[in-house]
Amino acid sequence: MAFTKEIPVPAMNFWQHLTKPILALAPMADVTDPAFRRLIAKYGKPDVFWTEFVSADGLFLGGYDALIKDLAFTQSERPIVAQFFTSNPEMMRKAASLARDLGFDGLDINMGCPDKNIEKRGAGAGLMKHPELAQEIIRAAKEGAGSLPVSVKTRIGWTNNELDTLLPALLEMEPAVITIHARTRNEMSRVPARWGHIKGAVEIRNKMGSDTLIFGNGDVSSVADALQKVSETGCDGVMIGRAIFGNPWLFAKDPPKVLPRKQLEVLVEHTRLFQELLPHKHFDLMKKHYKAYVTGWDGAKELRMKLMGARNAEEVAFITAVATRFVPPTGE
Repeated sequence: MAFTKEIPVPAMNFWQHLTKPILALAPMADVTDPAFRRLIAKYGKPDVFWTEFVSADGLFLGGYDALIKDLAFTQSERPIVAQFFTSNPEMMRKAASLARDLGFDGLDINMGCPDKNIEKRGAGAGLMKHPELAQEIIRAAKEGAGSLPVSVKTRIGWTNNELDTLLPALLEMEPAVITIHARTRNEMSRVPARWGHIKGAVEIRNKMGSDTLIFGNGDVSSVADALQKVSETGCDGVMIGRAIFGNPWLFAKDPPKVLPRKQLEVLVEHTRLFQELLPHKHFDLMKKHYKAYVTGWDGAKELRMKLMGARNAEEVAFITAVATRFVPPTGE
């Protein structure tokens, strides 16, 4: 795993130098890890990468040795934003300073995660209930970040659309970007994202005369879909999440037609990267990707079942090598 601490980050807001609309890869726990990001950077790089969210409390209260590995990145992933969660301003200040020291291009504050254990600590989506504390967290992040731009990822509200009160409170702190998942916390991902609220967020931002960029997030199926949503809402960028599963070519400027045998080749490459870069993580975490990689042709289900029983990258490589002889070149 390679850090880039030796290469200083320019003292500028990198967001101001990106062409709109900006397309970003959403941070997803146990998905957008260093292995997957490196793979995506190779096959279809977005305009901006995010790390998985990392506990600021954990970094400084006993979990540093494990959590620092989740903040590994390479030059191929720039620009890259480190995402943290906490309800403690001092912990956020220290995490922001660490992000600066490690050479990140920016840092993001998670204010939308609905995990109950995180909410019990007042972090993630829990911060939506306490806008004054949310402001303190942003202020602390800015103090620790120095020249690094600070952004926020949140939702439209807890049980209802609360952007009329929540968004102005966040905009007052002048973050570089606010990404809004177009669902409430209680809705999780059980209902369709309501992008009309993203348009409403843009209107609130414009009415306040703020320079903060507004990104939308939720149920984006492709780059074309993202661009359509930008056209409909006026947002400055879109964050794409689940559509990346099994498709590291998602952000490619000229996406290739990917045949099943190439899918299997990349599956093995991904698995080997995971095993090499993330030996501290359980191998079964890699298996959530297999259903997306292995689908759409006769025998795919049987192959997935075999892959689910694999214990390491070597076994995955052997299983796919045998299967490749029977996979139709065209997937038909």
